[in-house]
Amino acid sequence: MNAFRQDKDSVDLPLEAKAVLDSMVNIDAQLNELTFKEAEISKLYTKVHPAYRTLLEKRQALEDEKAKLNGRVTAMPKTQQEIVRLTRDVESGQQVYMQLLNKEQELKITEASTVGDVRIVDPAITQPGVLKPKKGLIILGAIILGLMLSIVGVLLRSLFNRGIESPQVLEEHGISVYASIPLSEWQKARDSVKTIKGVKRYKQSQLLAVGNPTDLAIEAIRSLRTSLHFAMMQAQNNVLMMTGVSPSIGKTFVCANLAAVISQTNKRVLLIDCDMRKGYTHELLGTNNVNGLSEILIGQGDITTAAKPTSIAKFDLIPRGQVPPNPSELLMSERFAELVNWASKNYDLVLIDTPPILAVTDAAIVGRHVGTTLMVARYAVNTLKEVETSLSRFEQNGIPVKGVILNSIFRRASAYQDYGYYEYEYKSDAK
Repeated sequence: MNAFRQDKDSVDLPLEAKAVLDSMVNIDAQLNELTFKEAEISKLYTKVHPAYRTLLEKRQALEDEKAKLNGRVTAMPKTQQEIVRLTRDVESGQQVYMQLLNKEQELKITEASTVGDVRIVDPAITQPGVLKPKKGLIILGAIILGLMLSIVGVLLRSLFNRGIESPQVLEEHGISVYASIPLSEWQKARDSVKTIKGVKRYKQSQLLAVGNPTDLAIEAIRSLRTSLHFAMMQAQNNVLMMTGVSPSIGKTFVCANLAAVISQTNKRVLLIDCDMRKGYTHELLGTNNVNGLSEILIGQGDITTAAKPTSIAKFDLIPRGQVPPNPSELLMSERFAELVNWASKNYDLVLIDTPPILAVTDAAIVGRHVGTTLMVARYAVNTLKEVETSLSRFEQNGIPVKGVILNSIFRRASAYQDYGYYEYEYKSDAK
């Protein structure tokens, strides 16, 4: 700054310029002080607090005053402006330096006067021996805890899972049980499983009656075949509807294998897949899905040529066809009644595989055209309440249900005879 004055031959400022300079230096000092205060007050309050707002208003007033002084400096000659700027920078810097020194001294005094609040209450006592985990006690505790959790899990499962676990439960409520079909481990190993929204969906890849005809499940279905032979003698026609309580209970498994074992008695059997939403019997029986039921019902297919032969003699299939937007409305058409009448006249037995009654109303519509209705429920999955609700829906539509098939019975602690089915194999001794 001195070099600038010597260079410009300027020694002193006029009184007015000096007054402006002093005011600007004072304002800078106040602004610096407010900066320090803001750093402290921001730790205690938000910007909407009255104390914080007062500080901000004061800073704004100082900024406005500083702007006015800058305007007065701008009106001065260039040399005076530069002297004022340099002088202000020097004096402001000195003031900031002094403020920082004062803060440093305050902090040192505060630090020296701070007394710790930590006190030793009692001295630590050392143990004479070495402490280590007691592995035996830990293992024993873990075993006991595991057993307790297992018991609680079993109790909770028993409490919340009240699925049907015996045909006697149904019979005690006046519901006829036509068959108890055991779970086929052979079929289970070949089924594909998909989990959709937390629910397992089972899909067969091979027909059990063809792949393993001596399986116990097929023997149970043969027993069902015998029961149906007498049950359908008084029926209005030879059309049997197979429906289910809910999805993924093995309804298509029972229906397709029943059709297969009946066709083996030299009877012509037609299976109609009325599940136009999720039916897959064409995949199971190895036929195509062209010109299926949906195409027939909209008039694009011929009824007399609709049936497709399968690999099993005397066993024909009408697949579901392409998925239509209105399956229920199509089943209510006259075209469907014509199809059922034609099938009844040209086959010894007509089986209709329908969607589950608790999911959609298709089964209630189809039931008006059939002489016999059977409903499939899955062991330990469907509840008595679900079965009763399903039967009630059929009753409301004037459709009598002949009985229930309890499917996929598997071993538990008690023997099979508790479920009305004994596990005996009776095979030929020939080699």
